[in-house]
Amino acid sequence: MKSAKIFTTIIAISIAFASCKKSESVTPPSTSLPSTVTVPDIYKKIYGASSITSNGTYIYIKTTGAPDHGSAYYATSNSLYESFSGTTFGGASFKKNPNSIGTQNYTFKIPVNPQVASSHSATPLGPIGVSLNGVPFFNQYAGPNQPLTNEVVSFDQYWGHPSPTSEYHYHVEPLYLTTVKANKSALLGFLLDGFPVYGPTENGTTVSNAALDAYHGHITATTEYPNGIYHYHITSTDPYINGNGFYGTAGTVSR
Repeated sequence: MKSAKIFTTIIAISIAFASCKKSESVTPPSTSLPSTVTVPDIYKKIYGASSITSNGTYIYIKTTGAPDHGSAYYATSNSLYESFSGTTFGGASFKKNPNSIGTQNYTFKIPVNPQVASSHSATPLGPIGVSLNGVPFFNQYAGPNQPLTNEVVSFDQYWGHPSPTSEYHYHVEPLYLTTVKANKSALLGFLLDGFPVYGPTENGTTVSNAALDAYHGHITATTEYPNGIYHYHITSTDPYINGNGFYGTAGTVSR
């Protein structure tokens, strides 16, 4: 009788031990992903960003939107304030608008690998992309379907100006980037669809609107993309940066 109890105890212990081993053997391995993803070097050219991160699908670019160049729209107490009373974009005599430059809290979310959209969405009023110094690009309108005709006079010495909400921006060529920081054929930034924006010249020739498609771009090789990529060009006449909408599927911008 005693032997039977001992035998029964041994069997119970063996079953319990086997159950533990079985449970341990089916524990799934960790599936956690790295907390950071390497940002492609091309985006590091956005020197005006306060941070640039990626989750592998999107690039997240944070900026204050404040220009790193002088402007008549900075407060006179600001070290970047520069008085201006000359000729601005298109030969217009500068007329300062009542707004001033303020800092923002932008987060631009753009695709890492931009793709042509099956349906091309129109660009919104407000930021449609980000330039290398962190200042946003705006589209070719002063308001809903209102051309920039009467607004260009308020562009400062570097062809930007602030909105009533103190958002400094470029509708046209960012003159500081094309004449001081780089040149007129350089990469100037990215639109929200992830496709790059270049200056008004290419291979030593001024780019005309006629050389571009309805979205104000084309596919050729560039310094940064030697195998070719669709890219936008800034030109001196309407629509300036972007035409009938985004070529690719646009990301977002938040404040």
